[in-house]
Amino acid sequence: MNVQIIGRLAGALALTIGLAGCIDVTMDVKVKSETEAQGTMIQTISAQFYPMIKASAKSDSGSSTSDDFCKKDDNGVLVENADGSATCTVTKEGKFADLGFDDGKEQVNFTSAGPGLVKVSFPTAEFSKGLDAATAGANGAAGGDKTTEDAQTKAAEDQMKAAMTAYFAGHFLTIKIEGGEITDTNMTLAGDKQSAETKVAFTDILSGTAKLPDELYAVVKVQ
Repeated sequence: MNVQIIGRLAGALALTIGLAGCIDVTMDVKVKSETEAQGTMIQTISAQFYPMIKASAKSDSGSSTSDDFCKKDDNGVLVENADGSATCTVTKEGKFADLGFDDGKEQVNFTSAGPGLVKVSFPTAEFSKGLDAATAGANGAAGGDKTTEDAQTKAAEDQMKAAMTAYFAGHFLTIKIEGGEITDTNMTLAGDKQSAETKVAFTDILSGTAKLPDELYAVVKVQ
């Protein structure tokens, strides 16, 4: 499961339609055995913004949905909710190496922690890397006079990050690991010890104030 996709998604939405703040993301990994797992990524776009994306997609392609938001080629299932919001769910199941989202890059890590134990970990550095890359890449794509680019780059990035922070206010990235008894974790352990979860505000990721370890992990005892 790709964690850098969060950054690219944020950058793409902020730049193309200015609606990054409509997104809440949940990434769930359920360990099925010592070699297989199920990965689910759920993205929710609010009723305030989804009709605008839907109208834009229909205007561009005649479709009533936005493939940029929920890609069918990536097994995305789009549900238009009664309140006007929409939810995209992408689920993949199989061998650990087959669970990559977004072409399988920057996957969540699966390692053995002993007989019947699987350690699932997310490298948190990729969150900020993705956002920084999206911002810098967008500025570079804009082109311009090389003599003024260096002087303008920082201001442009700061401006974009400020806009993205406003869009993302009140929205979260949630990471959950489950599949059996959690024997060790640096995440928040559920009362029944059957899952561990961390919820991070996107604004904290953007501002660099998110208090995160180098990796978020949980060791799952395979049932």
